[in-house]
Amino acid sequence: MRPADLAREHGISAQAVRNYERDGFLPPAERTRSGYRIYTEAHAAALRAFLALVPAYGHSAAGEIMNAVHGDAVDDALAAIDRGHHQLLRDRATLDAVRRAVDHLTAESGAAPAPAADGTRTIGELAHRLGVTPATLRNWEAAGILTPARDPATGHRVYRSADLRDAELAHLLRRGGYPLDHIAAVVQRIRTAGGTGPLAEALDEWRRRLTARGLAMLTAATHLSACLNGGPPGPSRP
Repeated sequence: MRPADLAREHGISAQAVRNYERDGFLPPAERTRSGYRIYTEAHAAALRAFLALVPAYGHSAAGEIMNAVHGDAVDDALAAIDRGHHQLLRDRATLDAVRRAVDHLTAESGAAPAPAADGTRTIGELAHRLGVTPATLRNWEAAGILTPARDPATGHRVYRSADLRDAELAHLLRRGGYPLDHIAAVVQRIRTAGGTGPLAEALDEWRRRLTARGLAMLTAATHLSACLNGGPPGPSRP
C-alpha cells in the first residue's frame, strides 16, 4: 500500500501518514528502488491503533504507547495505558466529590452566616469561619484556589462572596483528601461556569466527556490488540 491508501481510510493526508511513521507511531516502511514507501497491513493496523488511542489518552500518550510497541517495550506501553485509566478513575472520583460539595453548598447557602456589613471578609474572619489558619488560606491562594482582592488603602486581603464560595468548596475537598492542584482545577471550572448554579450543566458535560473517554479506551484497546496480534478489527473512528 501507498501512504495515500492508508490515509484514505481515515480522511487524513498522505503527508500525515509519513509524519506518523517519522515520529515512530508506525513501524518503518520498506522502500522501492526508487525510494517510494511500501506499507503493509501491519502499518494499517498501527495507524488504526494510533488514531484510536488519541481520543482515549491524548496525542502525546498515544505516541508514547505506539513508540513503545514498535520498540518492543510492550510493558512500557501498558504502563502508559494504566496511567490513563488511573487518571480517568481519579477524574470520576473528583467529579463525584465536586457534585457532592456543590450540592452541600447549595443546601447550606440559606443557613450560612451573614458576611460582614460591606459584603466582604478579612483573612482572619474567613479563617475563623472555616476553622483553619490564615496561613492555610495563604497556601490556597498560592495554589490558585483563592484570588482575593486587596484593600487599596491597607493592602490587606479582601474576600468577597465568590471567594467565600471557593473557600468553602476547597475546605470540603481538602477534608476529602484532595491535593491543592486538583482543587485549583475544580475551582477554575466553577469560575468558568459562573457559579454553583450554572456548574450543574458543566458537571453534566464533564461526565459526558469522561464517559466518551472511557468508551474511546475500549475502542483503542481493540485496535491496539489487533496491532499487536496482526489481525485488523476494522476502521477506527477517531
